[in-house]
Amino acid sequence: MIDFCNRFQYYVCKKNKEIGGDDLLTPERHRIILQLLKEKNVVKINEIMELTESSESTIRRDLSLLEDQKFLKRIHGGASRLLGKLQEPSMIEKSSKNLQEKRWIAKYAASLVEEGDCIYLDAGSTVIEMIDFLQLKEIVVVTNGLMHLKPLLDKGISTYLIGGLAKPNTNAFIGRGALAGLDLYRFDKCFMGVNGIHPQFGFTTPDQEEAMVKQKAVALSRETYVLADNTKFAEISFAKIADIDEATIITNELEEETQQQYVNRTTIKVVTS
Repeated sequence: MIDFCNRFQYYVCKKNKEIGGDDLLTPERHRIILQLLKEKNVVKINEIMELTESSESTIRRDLSLLEDQKFLKRIHGGASRLLGKLQEPSMIEKSSKNLQEKRWIAKYAASLVEEGDCIYLDAGSTVIEMIDFLQLKEIVVVTNGLMHLKPLLDKGISTYLIGGLAKPNTNAFIGRGALAGLDLYRFDKCFMGVNGIHPQFGFTTPDQEEAMVKQKAVALSRETYVLADNTKFAEISFAKIADIDEATIITNELEEETQQQYVNRTTIKVVTS
């Protein structure tokens, strides 16, 4: 059986002969890119260049256009499939991905916490990494993250866990009880995880009840920081949390094209170590 790449190389050669040129027509390149993503989820620019016999600038334009049409999202060095609006990885799945980048982001976020702060720590896989870097003792933490509780107590940090329904997938407290619990507090800073970041559609997450808790925490905070690695950019989940200008984004390395989409919309802090 001919493997995927060989089939496409045959397709490329055949089409090149038909059109009498070196490059495929734009719709043909787009079909190849989308088929690659269906089979592989993530594809590199160099791979597309080889299969389509096209230049890097041509492929970058193709990816930019397909992203604008919401067929894919660009990542560093290539593209990946968009997640479904309701698709939500478990806390265990999220914690095992991009761990080094999450630690860099978390370390910088922890440096923003000042003596005497009351902070809200959202039940996110990057947010939980902050706890290791919280060296100040005279702070108060409020959280809806069940997994946050033990590491916070182990560090001797005064901690309040809000109530509500315990959501198994993310180990987060959500629902009416969580919203009522949050109403008791006001925060200097809120540190939040999200599933999607988009210049037009803002910050999003798959679960509308979890989105409501995040939204309330943002409203009760003087400053809000979204902790998210670069895979969250261009993703759009089902439920809106906040507009893009309502939080500062702390992330790892971003392509210049991606950063330009957020100029004059919000503040992005890129950390690399």
